[in-house]
Amino acid sequence: MKTARSKLRWSAVLCAAIAGFVACQALADDGWRVLPLVTDGKVDPAWIHMGYGTFTVVDGAVRTDCDERGMGMLLYQKEKFGNCQIRVVYRAETPKSNAGVFVRIDDGVLSHVGDVMPAAKREANGKLKPEELAKIEEASVKELGAWYPVHHGYEVQIMDQTDERHRTGALYSLSTAAELPKADAGAWRTMIITLDGSNVIVKVDGKEVSRFDSKSTDIAPAKTWSEPKREHTRPEVGYIGLQNHDPGDVVYFKEVCIHPLSRP
Repeated sequence: MKTARSKLRWSAVLCAAIAGFVACQALADDGWRVLPLVTDGKVDPAWIHMGYGTFTVVDGAVRTDCDERGMGMLLYQKEKFGNCQIRVVYRAETPKSNAGVFVRIDDGVLSHVGDVMPAAKREANGKLKPEELAKIEEASVKELGAWYPVHHGYEVQIMDQTDERHRTGALYSLSTAAELPKADAGAWRTMIITLDGSNVIVKVDGKEVSRFDSKSTDIAPAKTWSEPKREHTRPEVGYIGLQNHDPGDVVYFKEVCIHPLSRP
């Protein structure tokens, strides 16, 4: 039985690999460039982790493995991106699973990859005592590690069940997002983020859910220390990243692609 199960599993992996190759070829034909997430069964070295937690390779995708001590981020360190579309195919384990896609992170992020963030400790029920929460707040205020992108980039949120400024497709607390239809269990969703000058437009499964103009004078102020600081100017050419959040927040990413915007 063990041998039969192994054969079935390898067959499934092979089928997924073939399907992935066909999908990648179709994307390439349409002008998309794939940024590999997985190479030789490991997270591709073009991506580097900062903060706590990690990303684990599962069947050709990467899964958020979060840490009670604080959040983390997988940074694509190889290059920066300007006016383009970013296509991200992901799957959230539950409607409450929390993650995000960071865009337009400034150059300073590279010097914060090795930051040591204050380590929080949770109770058995997963809750944080005030003194432990204060450690995470300190990391945010000081812009340490994975908190640096929060304040020096834009997070396109992944979390279906929450309010309009913090749900899937919103630029976290900066823009509102339309509510999405409930995803089928185990279904992959496709997010396309368009970066065009000062504008960031987000579509999920073909539906536009949010639009943000960084030059707008009508941006809501931050309400808590966990929301991005408004005073920093984000660049129009910057780094991208994938977030791992809190324990229990499980999100899978299987594809990240880039398509330059065509110009006259």
